[in-house]
Amino acid sequence: MKKKLIAFGVMLCALLPAAAEETELSSPDGNVKMNFFLSEKGRPTYTLDYKGRNVIKPSGLGFEIKYTSPLLENFTVESVGKDSFDETWCPVWGEESVIRNHYNEMVVGLKQNDTGRRMSIRFRLFDDGLGFRYEFPDQNNLVYFVISDELTDFSMTCDHTAWWIPGDYDTQEYNYTVSRLSEIRGLSFTKAEGNASQQTFSPTGVQTALQMKTDDGLYINIHEAAVVDYPTTNLNLDDKTMTFSTWLTPDAEGWKGRVQTPARSPWRTVMVVDDARKALASRLILNLNDPCVLEDVSWIHPVKYIGVWWEMITGKTQWSYTNDFPTIELGVSDYSKAKPHGKHGANNENVRRYIDFAAEHGFDAVLVEGWNEGWEDWYGKQKDFVFDFISPYPDFDIKDLNEYAHSKGVKLIMHHETSASAQNYERWIDKAYDLMNEYGYDAVKSGYVGDIIPYGEHHYSQSMINHYMLCVKKAADHHIMVNAHEAVRPTGLCRTYPNLIGNESAKGTEYRGQIMPHHVTILPFTRLQGGPMDYTPGIFEMDMSKMNPEDHQRVFSTICKQLALYVTMYSPLQMAADVPEHYEEHMDAFQFIKDVAVDWEQSRYLLAEPGDYIVIARQAKVKEAGKEGDWFIGGVTDENARDLEFPLDFLDKGVKYTATIYADTPEADGIGDVKVQDSVQTYSITTKKVNSKTTLKMHLARSGGFAIRIQKVEGK
Repeated sequence: MKKKLIAFGVMLCALLPAAAEETELSSPDGNVKMNFFLSEKGRPTYTLDYKGRNVIKPSGLGFEIKYTSPLLENFTVESVGKDSFDETWCPVWGEESVIRNHYNEMVVGLKQNDTGRRMSIRFRLFDDGLGFRYEFPDQNNLVYFVISDELTDFSMTCDHTAWWIPGDYDTQEYNYTVSRLSEIRGLSFTKAEGNASQQTFSPTGVQTALQMKTDDGLYINIHEAAVVDYPTTNLNLDDKTMTFSTWLTPDAEGWKGRVQTPARSPWRTVMVVDDARKALASRLILNLNDPCVLEDVSWIHPVKYIGVWWEMITGKTQWSYTNDFPTIELGVSDYSKAKPHGKHGANNENVRRYIDFAAEHGFDAVLVEGWNEGWEDWYGKQKDFVFDFISPYPDFDIKDLNEYAHSKGVKLIMHHETSASAQNYERWIDKAYDLMNEYGYDAVKSGYVGDIIPYGEHHYSQSMINHYMLCVKKAADHHIMVNAHEAVRPTGLCRTYPNLIGNESAKGTEYRGQIMPHHVTILPFTRLQGGPMDYTPGIFEMDMSKMNPEDHQRVFSTICKQLALYVTMYSPLQMAADVPEHYEEHMDAFQFIKDVAVDWEQSRYLLAEPGDYIVIARQAKVKEAGKEGDWFIGGVTDENARDLEFPLDFLDKGVKYTATIYADTPEADGIGDVKVQDSVQTYSITTKKVNSKTTLKMHLARSGGFAIRIQKVEGK
């Protein structure tokens, strides 16, 4: 590891007047500049520029505090300290094996004249943007306080184009809308699609990460990093001034954070770049998180898996076991005497079938949902004691199935759906994790479907942020990896706790025909900025009626687009989400899913424009057996067919390679009539000799894509 720390020795120790001269900070490459100053009323204020162009106009900082005067105005600057920091660090898993963390820093110490209360604001300026947070030192004048509102502003220079989802305290499972900022108010109501739990708050509210583009070609992204013991923020737009303000998720009493000093807020972030590819390459959010705190990470590993899941999502089988009980009382309802309804998916025979398929095709694990008692009345009842996470259904032999899986070199992935009863999960979590250790599980998919219990709390409120961290920390103690669904969207904490190997926190494949074609061309710019997503790609049968005659949805995708997602939607936890029989119909295309890596040595972002298209190349880590540094390329498009061209100049010079290309055929159409698509060949597989001088030209169908594996020619 390379590490460098330089103190510039700039300490302005004198108490400066309220309207002090501006204090400037520049990024290491000099392209990004920020200024800090106090307004005439003594309010902390900042601006941000990129290559001489204003990005953030003067924007205020501060807090409204319950039952006392705000931390907003009448400040003086006590001190200003500047540092520079440069290191490289190696993630346990990631889009590259080495990440550079290089920034210039400024810490402004502030004192409020009328109260004597102190706080500091720490600014870090990277070549691709700004991070800043509030820090509250140990002091007698500010010990415990309750936040009414955090008043952090981001004042935009113009009516930018934005890729946004409605502001919400409970879900990010929305399609993205592309519009001008001024159009959000008129569109917002119609964009809040139904969900099991949702709470919007404003017609101009949006969620982070918010991706924008200026008319002169700058890409601006507002997000947050390292959200710990603090509520998640949305953004609320004043569309008269084009100013966003933080809008924290309230607790059950309506307050927006409870703080005991010394304390610090999450980082507020503004990424700004002049090329969309640089946005995808940014590690701003990860770099603002603390280094890994786990001493032993040898048990953490990427996972490629299949699961008893898609057949339940589509309605072919069910999570529940019986129809005998009108209501379930765990420990009282006697499943041994119940008549099975015959559609339970997590039965011994079916799970063994999935284990056999995983073993035959080299998958690491099998997820099994619906294995445990309680699914008969789990949804929409707001039951507190809904699951105990340790009691299997009569037709799920937990001991025998795990032994069978292990004998074939496969592990089972545990499923803990909480039905949003977080307090019940905390009662049982130790026993649940002990059970996993007993039977050899090393990964769990958790879920939080429905309105949160404790009643009145939200998925993104402070108490739930603490709950999610409790689960991740306890899991680490048990050497368990966590894939959390319906939880808070990630903010880079996977750097600190790399056993957090996956999150959902966005509209994923389970929504089938509700997902718009442009969705996966936006997510890498937004949701994935904070960490990987368990998007569950790999659907080969787009006609849902083939699984369930009552489901008439069509997945808007070609098979090649599904293949490409294994490259464009980064995750160390990748699922082949379809059922085995659909893969058996297309074993030639399935080969790419078998081959593609899930951990990467390096990534190159070849082409990108949010909402339109993405092309990414990634090199497998050499330690991945059989991959030996192979390159994989994925490309996806929106509802428009495209012809894209890109060079392979990232390949080693003077070396010969073979490219295996999975491409949409001229007849392929990811939006067209699914019955027609079933009657034509929608993909082709070809090989081609390539080298570093080669330029590839690829055709992508509407909502289509392509996938490529590039291997060195043996001996060359």
